[in-house]
Amino acid sequence: MRLSRATACFILCATGAAAAEPVRLASHRAVYDLSLAQSGGTRAVESARGRIVIEFSGDACKGYNMQTRQVTVLESGETGSRTSDLRNTTFEGADGHSYRFKVATLLNGTPGQSVDGTAETSAEALKVRLKEPKRETFEAKGEVLFPTAHMRRLIEAAREGRTTLSVKVYDGTDDGRKVYDTLAVIGHAAPARQETAETGAAKAEAERDKPLREGDMAGMTHWPVTLSYFTAGAGERTPIYVLTFDLYENGVSGNLRLDYGEFAVAGNLTRLEKLPAATDCKS
Repeated sequence: MRLSRATACFILCATGAAAAEPVRLASHRAVYDLSLAQSGGTRAVESARGRIVIEFSGDACKGYNMQTRQVTVLESGETGSRTSDLRNTTFEGADGHSYRFKVATLLNGTPGQSVDGTAETSAEALKVRLKEPKRETFEAKGEVLFPTAHMRRLIEAAREGRTTLSVKVYDGTDDGRKVYDTLAVIGHAAPARQETAETGAAKAEAERDKPLREGDMAGMTHWPVTLSYFTAGAGERTPIYVLTFDLYENGVSGNLRLDYGEFAVAGNLTRLEKLPAATDCKS
């Protein structure tokens, strides 16, 4: 599944600098340890653990590669233990108009449905060609963003001081035929993270997302984002899932929470490794 996957606007917007400064996404490898944040409903999840590893690389000249693996173990007194292993590999063109994707899943060690295909998008329509789960093509009318283009659009909106962003997104997950309606609610730019006292809850909070309190990340502006995904359609709908996170202006995310309705998991960023820096495009 992916995703897919934030400068203080009150200063930059006033000078017009925000519009002139391009979004530069950092090539990085991030590891998030998962734990149960909330559970409810008729099939309550009693515990959850796992890990998400994201490797993102590329630049605005050559395009963007992303590899994601998410392993989640859920324990329930009613359904027992369930282990899901999701692996997603994508390439997105630098202009945001082309996309290649391959998704593989395992459930309790048994291979599930694979998705493999390519897609192109324009202001008028999305065109998708699938190899798996079966060969077919389909189109969706209107502007549709791929994950990296969506991330860039979110950062641009945050820099401009906008509080919401509503766009259609295609990432190739599920059966490869889903185009999602998304709504992002963007909070005010947050100050740089500070170390807190080493006692009680403060100590636990200081340990959460610790790599974001070190080096360049410690002084980087970020915005709290709540991103809801909906099945495409009209009228009032309940989101399929809701992703909340702190969006840093270089595309790194922290304070991660994935809410699937009946349960939610929290992701603690335990490791963050910089990969070779992106290059500036030559005119």
